[in-house]
Amino acid sequence: MITAYFDGGARGNPGPAGWGAHIVDEDGTVLAALHGALGRATNNVAEYHGLIAALQWAVDHDVPALRVKGDSLLLVQQMRGNYRVKNEGLQPLFKQARLLVMQIGNVTFEHVPRERNKDADRLSNLGMDLNGA
Repeated sequence: MITAYFDGGARGNPGPAGWGAHIVDEDGTVLAALHGALGRATNNVAEYHGLIAALQWAVDHDVPALRVKGDSLLLVQQMRGNYRVKNEGLQPLFKQARLLVMQIGNVTFEHVPRERNKDADRLSNLGMDLNGA
C-alpha cells in the first residue's frame, strides 16, 4: 500500500503559501517528494494543494489504492464526508480532490499528529520559501 502525506501552510494566514506531499511505499521507500509555492493564500487552500498534488501523483502513476495522511483534521474530515465544505474558496479544491479520489478508487484518509507529518511539513516550508517568504 502506498501512503501519501500532505501538508500546506501560509506565513501570515493568508500570506506566502506553499504545499508539500511526501509519498512512500509499504517499506518506507520514498517514491516522491513534491512541493510548490502558491503566492498569497490561506493555510487551508495550501493544505488542499498538497492533497491534490499527492492524489494527482497517484493518478499519474496508476496507483490502485492509496492511504492519505495529513495533520489537517478539517481536510481529512471533509474528504471523509464528515464535515461540509462551507468555505466557497475551498469548494472547487474539494471537488477537484474528490474527482481524483474517484479516479484512484480505493483511497482512505487518516488524521495524524503534526509530529508524524514532518516530511510533508518540511516540503510545504520549501514551497513557502519559493515565495521569498
